[in-house]
Amino acid sequence: MEMKNENESLSESESGSLSKNENLSESESESGSLSKNESEAENESVSENKNERHDKSVQQILHDFHWQHPSVLVAEQSNEGFKAYCDGCGELLSAPCFTCIHYNNHRHKQCAEAPLEIPNHPLHPQHSDAESSTPILFALETREGNYISYICLTCNFIVHKDCIQLPRIIKFSRHDHCIFHKYFLEDLTRQNCKICFNKVNLDHGSYSCRKPGCNYVVHVNCVLEDDDLYKVIEDEKQWEELYEKSIQSSIISVIEVNEAGEATKIEHFSHQHCLVLTDKIDEEIDRKCDGCMLSISTLFYYCSECPFFLHKTCAELPSIKFHWFRHAEATLIFEDYLLCFLCRQHFSGFVYQLREWFICIRCAKVADTIECEGHQHFLFYDFKCREKCNGCGNDCWHGAFRCGKCRFALDFRCLTLPHSALHKIDEHMLNLTYDDDKEQCYCNICEQERDPNFWYYSCSICNTSAHPKCVLGEFPFLKDGMKWPYVDHPHHHDLKFFRNVESYSKCSDCSKLCPEEVIKCEKPTCNYITHYHCP
Repeated sequence: MEMKNENESLSESESGSLSKNENLSESESESGSLSKNESEAENESVSENKNERHDKSVQQILHDFHWQHPSVLVAEQSNEGFKAYCDGCGELLSAPCFTCIHYNNHRHKQCAEAPLEIPNHPLHPQHSDAESSTPILFALETREGNYISYICLTCNFIVHKDCIQLPRIIKFSRHDHCIFHKYFLEDLTRQNCKICFNKVNLDHGSYSCRKPGCNYVVHVNCVLEDDDLYKVIEDEKQWEELYEKSIQSSIISVIEVNEAGEATKIEHFSHQHCLVLTDKIDEEIDRKCDGCMLSISTLFYYCSECPFFLHKTCAELPSIKFHWFRHAEATLIFEDYLLCFLCRQHFSGFVYQLREWFICIRCAKVADTIECEGHQHFLFYDFKCREKCNGCGNDCWHGAFRCGKCRFALDFRCLTLPHSALHKIDEHMLNLTYDDDKEQCYCNICEQERDPNFWYYSCSICNTSAHPKCVLGEFPFLKDGMKWPYVDHPHHHDLKFFRNVESYSKCSDCSKLCPEEVIKCEKPTCNYITHYHCP
């Protein structure tokens, strides 16, 4: 069919013909011609490509899916109250766009310029027969899904226009390996998305891990929702080399090993002396790991020249880590006093520096999907969760671990509480407890009422129970003897932090007793002592 203007038409040699797929309808497959006004003909030229005939001067287009009339490019939307929807993608129309006033047909410029044929697309599965070794996707217009879609006539493979641009390989911050876009995942045994925990339809596209034994699979929309959480990978080999480098231990050198191949004497970047491996623990003293500030209970390294201890697992931490909270390289450092971005606790010891954030080692060890003793279902981290924490009742300020089956939520602060702790109110270890069947409860330390719905520490032998803050104190993860960082205090000497004091001294500022968590002058001859909040 040949399109003609009422007054004139351009010849075939001037206008060219619009290529068609032979599977389209007969009326669409015939070429048309683009008409021009005589006054503009000298300064305008008609460009022809595989998808459309496009007059760049007048900025008109005769599209295969609307060939009855040319559409004119509208650079700006003059009428703010005018609302129309793109016939290519179904979204609200915005300039620049092509519009046909005769049939009220509108398309975004990007939708109008979408290719009509795509050969050898990386997301398309290759055909087994030799004749179809170069699969071609043909554009078709539909009123379902994203309006414009692409179809392979050989295998009936259909993909939305927006999905054509999906990256083939990405590195998602919440998984250690690269994940690949793939269709028809018959080899996977797990069919739940690792982000939303809803079922993944294995007949449709999704992202999955190719590592043997790794059944990691996620929905396309889930994994690509936040640009900060993934990175498009062009060279898979380059990323794998970087990953292998990132899991290297932070141990500087191994001096001695035992018959089992364990490093029994090492040099570590966090300490100036050599460290020796042992499993002998002095039960009378509550030894703290200088890396995570939790009690020593398993294999650990110690310094024979000064009081310094590291869990074996803390000593073997990787010096570089790609933390799942953000897609960025985090570096292991050792500090005396910092604030953790995730749990909002002040701490000493190991920290992963992630851009401008600092993440304590307790939070850094937490995976994005966990099992929690205080709940019967799996919990996964939801960046959008704004529920109240079931451990303490406080608001979850920047996301939380959430249950996919109920409204249970848990923030980092409660999740990283020590499972057991010592306090002078009881001779036994107090264990973290998650619920209480009593209607009215009291804390044995502050003697105030305690909510039985929230977590607490208890001793089943002595029937002791207490608030976590009363047991652990205000700064449970600060090291004794560290230099107090704040200098705006009235005392003229440097001050140091101590969790416990040997005798009940009076605060030099408020004159009240200082039983625990105090700031003392580092000079042995000076008796200045104060509560941490008094200066």
